[in-house]
Amino acid sequence: MNLTDTPTLLIGCAAGFSGDRTDAAGPVVDTLIARLAHGPKGRRAFLIFETLAERTLALAQLRRRDNPEAGYEPLLDPMLRPVLARCLAHGVRIVSNFGAANPRAAARHIARMARELGASAPRIAVVEGDDLSGPEHRAMLQEALGAQMEGLRVVSANAYIGAEPIAAALDAGAQIVVCGRVADPSLTVGPAMSHFGWRADDWNRLARATMAGHLLECGAQVCGGYFADPGYKDVPGLESVGFPIAEIDAEGRCTIGKADGTGGLVSEATVKEQLLYEVHDPAAYLTPDVVADISDAEVQALDCADRVALSGVRGHARPDRYKVNVCHEGGWLAEGEISYAGPRAEARARLAAEVLGKRLDGLSLRVDLIGALSIFGDDAGRALADTPDAGLRDVRLRVAASHTERAQAERLVREVMALYTCGPAGGGGVRTALTPRLNTLSCLLPREAIPVRFALLSQEELA
Repeated sequence: MNLTDTPTLLIGCAAGFSGDRTDAAGPVVDTLIARLAHGPKGRRAFLIFETLAERTLALAQLRRRDNPEAGYEPLLDPMLRPVLARCLAHGVRIVSNFGAANPRAAARHIARMARELGASAPRIAVVEGDDLSGPEHRAMLQEALGAQMEGLRVVSANAYIGAEPIAAALDAGAQIVVCGRVADPSLTVGPAMSHFGWRADDWNRLARATMAGHLLECGAQVCGGYFADPGYKDVPGLESVGFPIAEIDAEGRCTIGKADGTGGLVSEATVKEQLLYEVHDPAAYLTPDVVADISDAEVQALDCADRVALSGVRGHARPDRYKVNVCHEGGWLAEGEISYAGPRAEARARLAAEVLGKRLDGLSLRVDLIGALSIFGDDAGRALADTPDAGLRDVRLRVAASHTERAQAERLVREVMALYTCGPAGGGGVRTALTPRLNTLSCLLPREAIPVRFALLSQEELA
């Protein structure tokens, strides 16, 4: 079959971050199955979940320290279980980075899930090579980061790897591909490379698929989530906002829509906002697969509702180095809040902050005065009929500090609590928190220093 004769590819996204809605996959899968049934022979459909961020990986490594079978996406079960059997039965393949710090454990969990659902045993592959957290990688990180590595207690170190091992796993017959830290758009580029048979240096096509993946990767954002602004950018049915589906052709051009029967909207404005989201240079969007150039890109709404086409994307040779994030222990963050209401509420909150500043010598404090209609409002946030004039507002004082030593950070927690009777009049509603901090360093490492691979797991390994 000629490349130009290859049917278009459907890719739906059901998560844009760890903690996203767990009911998003159902409508996406229903739509993908319907379009497969009514589409041309040879069309393929994929479901992707994007669930990683810089901090997410470090937290996953901490969970794995406590439990060797943990360290993958904690919402994996409620996200995937409702649709897993249908995906396997209808040929919708799944690609995700919900493996986080433990892709093999995630794969075993998925296999158990399939058995519990009575589904056929899926062929599951894991993508590996991104995790540089082990002691064997410390010298390489030390060389790249130099003095910044001195004394660090590393929690996680991960390279942003690309789409090639995903494509290879799919070519080998994987129905589900579980990744750790691959670049977000690579979750889309991998299926496209496999489906269309693109080369790893087919820069224009890879760049177009990369931007399709960029539109998909944040889930509901391209469908009106994180976009709505009443009276200025109105979004219908935001409570049931849909998740996106891309249709990609053999040249990498894409059309973005959303799951059938869902709220939200896909418009030129939503697509343009997402297209520029987190892009530092429109002429050189760096990914491990390609350098994408959207300086001449065009966004055009199609005649049918909620369908927008993207064209005009070009590509250039990929970088010769991978980006690597190193997360390390960063001491402790202490936070405390207390509310003051009624006459001179702001003055009393400021006095409380002054008291803390004098008591907490040696700590650098962050002070916020949060004005809100809370004490003088009802449960719906509406002002009560007998609310005093605007000068009698309520103010919530938030104070925060960080320190390398837990005992020093705990001083803030205790002093905020003591404001109940040792501070200004009328303070109440104290809440405090003490949280271990995670800090991040970034560096670039040569591609050849980071061998990436996939493994198609046997049923014995998945047991």
